[in-house]
Amino acid sequence: MKKIIINIGRQFGSGGKDIAAALGRKLDIPVYDGELIDRAAQDSGFSAELFKQRDEKKTFSFSALISGAFIGSSNEYMGGSGLFKMQSETIIKIAEQGSAVIVGRCSDYILRDHKDALNVFITAPLEDRIRRTCERGEATPENAEQFVNRKDKGREEYYNYYSFGNWGMASGYDICINSSVLGIEGSADFIIEFARRCGML
Repeated sequence: MKKIIINIGRQFGSGGKDIAAALGRKLDIPVYDGELIDRAAQDSGFSAELFKQRDEKKTFSFSALISGAFIGSSNEYMGGSGLFKMQSETIIKIAEQGSAVIVGRCSDYILRDHKDALNVFITAPLEDRIRRTCERGEATPENAEQFVNRKDKGREEYYNYYSFGNWGMASGYDICINSSVLGIEGSADFIIEFARRCGML
């Protein structure tokens, strides 16, 4: 199989993480989502907890400082831009090592010069995203819509700030998929077929 990097952008609750896992299983390639945090922490020498606190969040050094974003000693304090740079370096290393599925974290922007990268955005109707969020126990039916919208707003701010782009805009991706149409497995199969037709697999 040719080397391929599949970057997955996703609306909250759209099943993007599950589709990424299905792609990894079907193509037998590694998937990086939360694993990116551990890998970036290992590469940088900073604690994984520091990366988790800022994961896909737009932060500024001063605001992080006054909100108590120190982890351990003062040597472990790092502004959001510094952490983004470290995580970006880890994503580039992963892409250089071989095929992978990378979820979120501006990976499509970071790897914009890689010819073997396929950029995908996963969406779904709000009601389906609310249902999935409730099924996962992340919110109650009463506050699920507000919770989903807040998560999406955070991802949009993070992406737009660090990439200078527009999160979720179709023109920024190779393919956009409504996961409710084909389901998790069907969406993964569709992405694979699309990659094959593009000559990437």
